[in-house]
Amino acid sequence: QFLDETTWYNHIVLGYLLPTNLWYPLPHFLQTWLRNYLAGTLLYLISGFLWCFYIYYLKRNVYVPKDAIPTNKAMLLQIYVAMKAMPWYCALPSLSEYMIENGWTKCYDRVSEVGWLPHLLYLSLYLVFVEFGIYWMHRELHDIKPLYKYLHATHHIYNKQNTLSPFAGLAFHPVDGILQAAPHVIALFIIPTHFTTHVGLLFLEAVWTANIHDCIHGKLWPVMGAGYHTIHHTTYRHNYGHYTIWMDWMLGTLRDPSDEEGKK
Repeated sequence: QFLDETTWYNHIVLGYLLPTNLWYPLPHFLQTWLRNYLAGTLLYLISGFLWCFYIYYLKRNVYVPKDAIPTNKAMLLQIYVAMKAMPWYCALPSLSEYMIENGWTKCYDRVSEVGWLPHLLYLSLYLVFVEFGIYWMHRELHDIKPLYKYLHATHHIYNKQNTLSPFAGLAFHPVDGILQAAPHVIALFIIPTHFTTHVGLLFLEAVWTANIHDCIHGKLWPVMGAGYHTIHHTTYRHNYGHYTIWMDWMLGTLRDPSDEEGKK
């Protein structure tokens, strides 16, 4: 079932984007990697360009002050870093799909296999596990000095509001990006997970990371939005969380953007 589904995904994406003779002869794993690479690249570039166009040009000075808008040079550098890492990023979902196809995980193919109530419970557990895992992975990338120096520092050259943009969301050292996404895959061996939901959440990462680097404080509690993440880039010691503020709140690393505005 899983192999049929991933084959269908490959045919949909690659069939629309490439001539059949370029991808059909490839082994299934390489087809999957190519599908993830093309889909991930298009999602990153299209969402980034549309969001930048909206906040920096159509709504210029509405959401972001003129002096806080990153230069085109800074955004192109972020795209360059992300594009170098993208082939490696896409190896992770390709590997997770390979393990799922071979029955090595607790994934299930249809919600009807478990029922809606267990499905929602498993999804909640999955999201809690991912939140916990990404918090600690992110925090250790700061606390363990060699990891910061050789991996995470690549991302933290963007440490001011006028150097951050949606394109910074995937501008990581490739190993850094894979480590921070790894909890999504580790969860598959522990928590029963709906396969399509897993794939969708991995691609949602590209949109989410673009959103939290736009420096616009959305004020949607308890979401760990861009206002919180901008503080992370300026202090280096706060707001390590992913989707929510809960882990930072429980472990004393939360700093609220509203408090920062009050101080100013």
